[in-house]
Amino acid sequence: MLAGADLVAFVPTTDLARARTFYEGALGLRVIEADPSALAIDANGTMLRVTPVPELRPAGYTVCGWRVDDIGAAVRDLGGRGVGFARYDGMAQDELGVWTAPGGAKVAWFADPDGNVLSLTEFPPSGSSATA
Repeated sequence: MLAGADLVAFVPTTDLARARTFYEGALGLRVIEADPSALAIDANGTMLRVTPVPELRPAGYTVCGWRVDDIGAAVRDLGGRGVGFARYDGMAQDELGVWTAPGGAKVAWFADPDGNVLSLTEFPPSGSSATA
């Protein structure tokens, strides 16, 4: 039933105005609708709804991520927009904060202003469809 339905992704926030500045300004995503109940954001054809919550305890794992063709370029671009990338103990990350998974996917993590963990993934040429 859902195989032909469009996915809608959700990310919580305690401050819609601050979230809008980040997702629209720093990440360069287009807000398609905004009201007190949510920001609807076009994430390359997928709707990302940033929804207000009274309090938030960020998950300790990735809640949303983007597939990119060139992770180095994406990290440098977002870094130039003020996005900081996370480094994790015990993970061999390069100078940009990119980790290479055993299967060859390259992943970098960053957080939004609420502490939600977001990621970028560049899959190897073989075209894995998994997400990080």
